[in-house]
Amino acid sequence: MSKFTHFNSAGEAHMVDVADKAITHRVAKTRGRILMKPETLDLILHGENKKGDVLGIARIAGIMAAKKTADLIPLCHPLSITHIQVDLNPTKDEPAIECITTVETDGKTGVEMEALTATQIALLTIYDMCKAVDRGMVIKDVCLLEKSGGKSGHWLREDQD
Repeated sequence: MSKFTHFNSAGEAHMVDVADKAITHRVAKTRGRILMKPETLDLILHGENKKGDVLGIARIAGIMAAKKTADLIPLCHPLSITHIQVDLNPTKDEPAIECITTVETDGKTGVEMEALTATQIALLTIYDMCKAVDRGMVIKDVCLLEKSGGKSGHWLREDQD
C-alpha cells in the first residue's frame, strides 16, 4: 500500500494520519507558465487590459487559492500557512508569464499542493482576464521545483529549465 493513499476496511480512501509526525518548517516552490500572443503580453504590461491589473489580481488569486487548497482537493489536510509568495515574471522572448510560488508552514505535512494550486490558479486568472483578446493561451510546465522539511527532507528538481 502506498504511504500516500490509505484505504479503510471498506476500500474507501481517507486522509493520511499525521498525528505522530513531527512539526517542522516546510517549504514548497513551484513553477508554471502561460504562453500568449505578443499583443496580449503588451496589454498586460502596459495596464491596458479591460478587466484591470492582470498581474496584481492573478497574484491575489494565487494567494487565495493556496489558502483554500484543502477545500478543493479532497484528501489534503488544512494547514496553517505562514508565508505565500507569488511572483509573476513576464518574458517577452516567448512571450509568456512565468509564475513562481513559494509556500511555507510550520506543521506536520508539506505545502506542495498549496504551492501547485496557487501557481495554477494564478495562471488561470491570467487566462480568464485575457481570454477576450487571446483564447489561444496555453498553460504549461506546472511542476514542483523544490521542497524541504519533514521526514523526507530536502528535494530539488534536477531539470530546472
